[in-house]
Formats: sequence, C-alpha cells, structure tokens
Amino acid sequence: MRTPAVRAAAACAAALAVAIVMTWPLAAGLTRLGKITTMDGLYSIWNVAWVARTIVADPGNLYNANIFYPHQHALAYSEANIGAGLVAAPAWWLTRNPFAAQNTALLFAFASTLLGMWLLARRLSGDPAAAAVAAIMLAFCPYFFSHSAHIQLLMAGGIPLALLALHRLADAPSPRRGVLLGLALAAQALACAYYGIFAGMMVGYCVLFLAVSRGLWRAPAFWTGVAIAAATSILVVLPFFLPYFDLQREEGFARSLDDARRYSATWPSYLATPAHAHGAVLALARRLGWRMGEVMFPGVLAILCGAAGAALGLRATRDANGTRDRETVIMYGSLGLLALWASFGPGAGLYTAMFRAVPLFTFLRAPSRFGLVVVLVLAVLSAIALRHLLARAGRWRALAAAVLALAVAAELNVLPFPWERAMPISQNYALLAKMPRAPVAEFPFYGERVAFPLHAQYMVFSTAHWMPLINGYSDHIPDEFRKAAFVLDSFPSNDAFAVLRKHRARYLGIHWDMYGPRQEEIRTRLVPFTRHLRLLADDGTMTLYEIMSFP
Repeated sequence: MRTPAVRAAAACAAALAVAIVMTWPLAAGLTRLGKITTMDGLYSIWNVAWVARTIVADPGNLYNANIFYPHQHALAYSEANIGAGLVAAPAWWLTRNPFAAQNTALLFAFASTLLGMWLLARRLSGDPAAAAVAAIMLAFCPYFFSHSAHIQLLMAGGIPLALLALHRLADAPSPRRGVLLGLALAAQALACAYYGIFAGMMVGYCVLFLAVSRGLWRAPAFWTGVAIAAATSILVVLPFFLPYFDLQREEGFARSLDDARRYSATWPSYLATPAHAHGAVLALARRLGWRMGEVMFPGVLAILCGAAGAALGLRATRDANGTRDRETVIMYGSLGLLALWASFGPGAGLYTAMFRAVPLFTFLRAPSRFGLVVVLVLAVLSAIALRHLLARAGRWRALAAAVLALAVAAELNVLPFPWERAMPISQNYALLAKMPRAPVAEFPFYGERVAFPLHAQYMVFSTAHWMPLINGYSDHIPDEFRKAAFVLDSFPSNDAFAVLRKHRARYLGIHWDMYGPRQEEIRTRLVPFTRHLRLLADDGTMTLYEIMSFP
C-alpha cells in the first residue's frame, strides 16, 4: 500500500505533467521561451528573477529593486511576486537565466492551481476522479491562458487551498487547523495580492455562512480557530506589505473608482476566450461588435456541468458519500453570484460598496478579475454533477473519467502555446557585471508616458549585471522619473547629461538598433560628448560607455 507521502508525490507529479502538456512547448524551452512581445511579460521576467536572486543573496534589500534609481522600495510599485520568486529561486541560482526562473514559476502556477482545486473538489464531492476533471476546468480556463504574461495572475493555487483549510476547520475545529488556514491565506497573498484579498473575502463569507448553516456561531473552538487563522495570516504577510502602506502614505498611491470602471467586466467579457474550440463563440461576439475586455468565458463544459451540479445539489435531501451537496451548492452558488456582480465594477453597485468598506480595495483596479471566482464556483459545482455521472458508468468508470478529462482539456487547449523566443542579452553586460557598482542609464530613454513600458526590456537586460538602473517601468511611475524621462529623451544633449549627473550615473548603454532610422543622427550628436566617455564594449548593436566627466 502506498504511503501518504508517496500518494502526495504522485499527485504533484501528475499535476506538473498535465501543466507541461497544456503549456507545451514551454517545458522544452525553459531558458529560451517566454512572453516578450508584451512589456508586462518582460516586467514579470525581471520581477521574478529579482526576487529569486535577492531573497537569497540580499534579503534585507528585497524591496530596494534596481529600477527607478535613486528611488527606494521600487519593488512595491507593483506586485512583488514574492511567491513566484521563492519558487523560481532554485532555477535562478542553477542557471542565472531569467527566462528559466520565470518559466519554472509559471509551470508551478498551473500545477499548483490544478492540485489545489483537485483537493478542494475531492473534499466537497467525495470523488477523486470527478474532482480531477473539475480541477482541469479551473487550472486551464481561458482567463489564465490570456494572462500568461502576468505571473501573479496565474498564482491562484492558494484560493482553493484556503477554502479546503476552512472546510477542515469547520468540520473539526482546532488551533492547528486554524494555523493551516492562516498559512494558506498568507501564501496566496504573497503569491498575488489580488487573489489574497479575494481569498480573504471568500473565506470571510464562508465563515459567516457556515456559522449560520451549521450553528457554529455557538462553537468557541471554531471561532478560536478563525481568530488564529486571521492572526497567522496577518503576522506572515504584514512585513511584506509594509512597503505598500509606506508608498500609499508617502506618494499617495491608490486606485480610484474611475480606474476600476476602465477595468470592469462587461457581459461580452464572459464570451471572450483564446481557446481553439471556442472560435465560433468569439467570432459571434466580434461580429456583433461587442467590446470584449477581460477574457472570462468559463468554457462550455464548465457551464453545463456547473448548472447540472447546482440542480442536483439543491435536490439532495441527505448527505451522499459523506458530502454536503446542498450546503455546497448554496454557499458556493451565492458566492459565485456575488463575484459575478462585483466583476462588473462600480457601475453595478456592489464593487462600490466594497471599495468603500474594505481599505485594501484602494490597491485594486480590475474588478473583472472577480470573474475567476465564478470559474472556481462552476468547477466546484461541476464536481458534484460529474460524481453523479461517473456513478452511472459502472465498471467503465475509469475510462469515462479519462474521456471527460480529455474532453475538458481539448475544449480549453490553445496548443501549441504561442510562446516567443527569448530576446538576446548583449555580452557587453558580462563586462558591466565586473565593474564597480554604480547607476546605469540605457538609451533610447523613452520619455513619453505611452512609451514608458519599453523600459521593461532594459530591466530584463539588467538581470545580467544587477546594477542600479535609472530606467524603469511599473504600475506606479514616480513623478521625478516622469520629469527626468522627458529630458533624457533628448539624449545626447547638455540637459540630458545634467540629469545623468544629478542621478550620479556612471555607465551608459546605447542601443543603436532601437533608434531605427535615427541611428546615424544620434551617433553624430554624440561625437561632441565622447571626450567625457570611455568606451567599455561595443557589439555592433549596443555600445557600453563609462562616464568619466560631465559637460
């Protein structure tokens, strides 16, 4: 008989294998594939590499990221991706390759969501095979595939694990189970702040629901466990969130309801999908001229099975296989409806109420992401329907489960996944890495707000040297950077060198190929300034200089 450790290892291996297949050919090109045509994708690659490297080499300066020099705590200008960085640390230190680090975290994200959802669905349905099919519905839903450039939005495995921990606490309250719930919530918050807030709100709602439905409001052990969970999660997460509170206090960083309106779901959002099998659905929506926005279509099988599971669960008069189908359907069904309502943003009303009641909502700007909760709920309800279906299969049960799993995977697949080949990183940076530590400025220095994301490519280049970088891109752009960027866009000029002197820049990287037809003009304008520069390296497309003096 296999031990629990062996069974757990087998489940993890199976989840990883499915993730590899559904994201193929990523596993075959860990060091050379990624999402590089979007600047958010490049940002994620830099972010994960920075955390993976710094959390080991210099944890005290984790939030003092090497961008936007001389600003401090620049990692807090966007999602910190602590969870992804921790997962990617072994890959980074083995390869020193930012793409390997990012892709390791990405495969972990898909696999952990699959495993977490399987554990939750198995607990609620009592059927491991039905749970496996339901887990595929969530882990490889169109929403996740549409966010392959945003590592934090793929790290959702903590949501089902937190709900599972809550069910275990409600079934048999104890301090230990309270700690486990708190750790699950903390892990999700450190993996993705958005989902951490979602998980906290979902658990809070379910705590109240179970307290009423099971009479647990009179059970001191239950509330003790809940209090321990809250304290545990806060104690773990707070040190990592203090820089965000400092940023909000010092620079007034916050999201407004107007921001939320721009990133709210619409009804057509729930028809948007990149899956090959959904081409007809997407074509119809486009033909009707609907504005799609966020990709939120759950999948045909998820909708059909979810509806069937809701109907079957509501008709249940007693527990089946040790499950509580009716309670599950009412609790998760109501949770899904609330999430659907919230996803439509301020215009629908509920999001506005939550924005005013929950202080952490000032860090959020995309109500549409509540749609992920809708998919999770459909997966939970689907597990109930699939359990009933598989019970009718008799001795063909295993085959029926395999066919259903393949059908769901086939419906959701986007194979071969459209990864792009990694951008080359100049060998000049190998020399720079050996130079004394000092600020670097990369050119062209994009000065218009619409072009700020292009600085993300320099951030990926910086993974080869980790010098302080005057360039930067993030959700929050410091006012000082905006002003300096406008002037540095005029490089080479006296004004640009004056800004470089103010920022104590020592090294310049000039990417001639990025200037396009202006290359010769820039070379000519640079000539008067070359007496202040020392050539360090030149590979034909990029020249690296050391600033010896200033004009």
